[in-house]
Amino acid sequence: MASMKLGSKTDGFHRDGKTWYCTTGLPSDVTIEVGEMTFNLHKFPLLSRSGLLEKLIEELSIEVGSVSVLKLNDMPAGAKAFELIARFCYGIKIEMTSLNVVSLRCAAEYLRMTEDYGEGNLIVQAEAFLDEVFGSWTDSIKALETCEEVLPYAEEIHIVPRCIDSLAMKACADPNVFNLPVAGQTGAQSQRDVILWNGISSSANKPQPINEDWWFQDVSFLNLPLYKRLILAVESRGMKPETISASLIYYAKRYLPLMSRQSSFDHASNGNPWATVSIPSETDQRVLLEEIVTLLPKKKGVTSPEFLIMLLRTAMVLHASPSCRENLEKKAGAQLDQAVLVDLLIPNMGYSVETLYDIDCAQRMLDHFMSLNQNAALSTPPCIVEEGQFLGGPDTLQPLTMVASLVDGFLAEVAPDVNLKPSKFEALAATIPDYARPLDDGVYHAVDVYLKAHPWLTDTEKEQLCRLMNCQKLSLEACTHAAQNERLPLRVIVQVLFFEQLRLRTSISGWFYVSENLDNSQNPCGSLELPKNDGSHQINSKGRTVGVDDVKERVSELERECLTMKQDLQKILKTKRSWKIFSKTFGFRRKLQPCNSKESCELKEPEASANGLQNHENSGFPK
Repeated sequence: MASMKLGSKTDGFHRDGKTWYCTTGLPSDVTIEVGEMTFNLHKFPLLSRSGLLEKLIEELSIEVGSVSVLKLNDMPAGAKAFELIARFCYGIKIEMTSLNVVSLRCAAEYLRMTEDYGEGNLIVQAEAFLDEVFGSWTDSIKALETCEEVLPYAEEIHIVPRCIDSLAMKACADPNVFNLPVAGQTGAQSQRDVILWNGISSSANKPQPINEDWWFQDVSFLNLPLYKRLILAVESRGMKPETISASLIYYAKRYLPLMSRQSSFDHASNGNPWATVSIPSETDQRVLLEEIVTLLPKKKGVTSPEFLIMLLRTAMVLHASPSCRENLEKKAGAQLDQAVLVDLLIPNMGYSVETLYDIDCAQRMLDHFMSLNQNAALSTPPCIVEEGQFLGGPDTLQPLTMVASLVDGFLAEVAPDVNLKPSKFEALAATIPDYARPLDDGVYHAVDVYLKAHPWLTDTEKEQLCRLMNCQKLSLEACTHAAQNERLPLRVIVQVLFFEQLRLRTSISGWFYVSENLDNSQNPCGSLELPKNDGSHQINSKGRTVGVDDVKERVSELERECLTMKQDLQKILKTKRSWKIFSKTFGFRRKLQPCNSKESCELKEPEASANGLQNHENSGFPK
């Protein structure tokens, strides 16, 4: 820490309780009261250095005579600063450091200790030392901290802006080039590293590279107004938004206890710098949080959604302003594709708590995300998605797909809440467009969990919820589960079985088509040359070869699946009442024939059955 020694005389002051005496052998002729402290001093040393004291002493001497009693209640930094100034006036040794230079400079300005009252007066000496202080990061931080107690005076003589500019310049500079002293660096190491004019250290042992967060801990000791001004200063100097955001996160976690509890912030390397921090009041925390939100960089992706949602949770607990919470919801919603499920699980902080988690907040964030991405979203034509196959779309669909998966997981997590109304569940799920989900297994799982937790729903409400999923986009595993799910309406089960039958029929046709094309490519001109028969191929009457092993294996597998599904369907139609509903809806007049292993596995149904299925597709049930 930098220091400057002034004066040459030995100490001639002593204190008795709340009174200071100067032991020069002469009786005191002036008494100065500063706060609760009293100083019994002599007129001449004081008026020869201070314009204010000269004026006050002359005025009191005319009125009262030889007895002068002065009260300096507005003295900057109080009795502590005046003690040092009194010693300076008597020529007694004092030491000026970065911890007292600001108060001394403000007090000297207040007492008008200019060069008109002696060469080398305190104002000049303090200004010269301030220039030295501003050249050091550590000393500048200490000086800025001491500005808080004399802030009006320090602002008036421009100490605060000069100190902030000095810190901002150093924070934006590369610490590895200029070898700036940082938190945790030992004094011995700082003394060994002498900086040359070109910024290169002359130390033989070069220090380790310093990260961009080297200044976070030092500035976190500043109060909120000074910290805010410093952040605005570094931003104006072009500091990266990512670094500014990281500093704000550090500062918020230091003074907002709820933020620290929600995070797993690791301070193992530097210990816990927040162990001795006093917890601000709830009002101060609310003001701090709202200021932090206004300081967050506007650039998208700079601040993680995890931190934004942590701020949002804290804002709800502290009852921050509606504009603050709305701002956080929009910032988090814009980056919803980068969030994870645990981020969305925000406890409900409302006065009328209906659900465990805040569904309305999640809905607002999702709505904002969709409003920003709806123009970039491209609609995909409906198609049948086989198990394990995902629709390949443009890059613009990737954020939508990620959010769709996130919302499906969120729905499954909140579905067991018995207080969650079907309208809110349906509104949240329906916000995601159909083309954003490659498979509807996630939304099917969420609907199934909701139906299980709400067994009292009517058939109409169940069918309305089932409209959220597209039966054509369920995987084979999901179809198998849905076909045996007693919680689903009968119409939905039949629809699942129908589309699975259609999928199997399409798959079988595709296998035969590929096999036929393969044979034609092997004998494009109908050559009479016979391929070598090794048991894995056979020759048909037209001279074409067929991959019997592969095709038969796949056909057999599909036939078994078809047979299983037909058996499930027959179980559903076992009772007379179920059969009447089924035949009335679809127009069937005869039983389905069993699957023949030598033929393609498909339903043999009359014209009336086909018309019935077509009418069912157009009836508005979930697809």
